[in-house]
Amino acid sequence: MAKKITKTNPNLVNLINELINKSHEEDAAIWKDIAKRLQKSNRRSAEVNLSNINRFANADETILVPGKVLSNGNLENKVNIAALKFSTKAQEKIEQAGGKCLSIAELVEDNPKGSNVRIME
Repeated sequence: MAKKITKTNPNLVNLINELINKSHEEDAAIWKDIAKRLQKSNRRSAEVNLSNINRFANADETILVPGKVLSNGNLENKVNIAALKFSTKAQEKIEQAGGKCLSIAELVEDNPKGSNVRIME
């Protein structure tokens, strides 16, 4: 039987609970999905390079990374990216391309239904 993973970071626990509540309030399955992905062990958390985002994202799209955005590669399109964490260099590159770096909580506030959001892992 697999051991249940419990998160100890209080900010992450609060975020997961907020996502689950928002999912029920807005009837938006995307937030429940993200909450489940954030509950995974740290070893399995998502790490996405800018090169992957550049390859698959369209201009003015909103991308959600349930993990960390890394700076490998360049970003050619203006893309808004919401993630749990950003490397310093990745944040600089996103802002140079005209995009915005958001926390997942900010994205939930701006877009409670979670419409037009692409999840990348």
